[in-house]
Amino acid sequence: MKYKDYYATLGVDRNAGADEIKRAYRKLARKYHPDVSKEKDAEEKFKEVSEAYETLRDAEKKAAYDQLGRHRPGEEFSPPPDWGQAYGAGGTPFGQGGASFDDSDLSDLFAGLSGRARRGARDTGPIPGRDVEAQVRIPFEQAFHGGEIELSLTEVEYGDDGSLRRVPRHVRVRIPPGVTDGQVLRVPGKGGQGLRGGQAGDLYLDIRVETHALFRVDGLDLYIDLPLAPWEAVLGTSVEMPTPAGRVTLKVPPGTQSGQKLRLGGRGMARSDGRKGDLYAVVDIVVPARVDDPERALYAQLKEGSTFDPRAHFAQEGSR
Repeated sequence: MKYKDYYATLGVDRNAGADEIKRAYRKLARKYHPDVSKEKDAEEKFKEVSEAYETLRDAEKKAAYDQLGRHRPGEEFSPPPDWGQAYGAGGTPFGQGGASFDDSDLSDLFAGLSGRARRGARDTGPIPGRDVEAQVRIPFEQAFHGGEIELSLTEVEYGDDGSLRRVPRHVRVRIPPGVTDGQVLRVPGKGGQGLRGGQAGDLYLDIRVETHALFRVDGLDLYIDLPLAPWEAVLGTSVEMPTPAGRVTLKVPPGTQSGQKLRLGGRGMARSDGRKGDLYAVVDIVVPARVDDPERALYAQLKEGSTFDPRAHFAQEGSR
């Protein structure tokens, strides 16, 4: 049979622990999942990643795989003597009146371990469902308020005979308020179905939040540009402005500078655990592009009567 380097497939070291193996699998599953991936041969690569993870996630299978030794990917090899008896592959020792190693694929050997046998005495054990990865794009409003979404998934599962198959499934999940772009949500029990009483896997949602025309997100904090006329910034004013939760009145103090951030506490993203961000109005002083004669006269009067010099620091720099 031909050797498959499951560690190389997942991109991890042979000494990698269970958590590292799982993280590597989740990353690659998101990349190659047939529902979202635009990669060439994504479905085939997803199956390869899934096969590698199914072996390395299980301590008994991983130990059996490590006993096969190291070989070049694609190299023809045979397992060590008595390997089949030691690990109970398929319930019938390979090479002793049963199937030969040459008749099998590497994945066939491991289907018979840890309650995942295709045949033999272990065929009655429960098989836990597979974890499922899905990328979800939601509008900003749904990220802020939360809500339910329905997903149409095509997941890859092991059938009763141990073969991989694609299974369409519709799942309704609730998005909690306050989710952010790039956050991964775990939905327990919404992954692949278990076999023979095995526990269902989990669904991992890779959240992608669509950009908003007004609000920018930084963690739980929100930012919005606040245009002010020059006289509003100088004299101070009160402005009505939007927030994701509704319109509010914001007091602008006299002498407000361009780029200054005016904070509205607790008006940012809010999560169900009580954590809240703030909303920052970033001041942008805007001058009129066109003025009529009376307005021009007022600006000229201000110019003549004002002692304000916005470039006074230039003179100090030049005197050094």
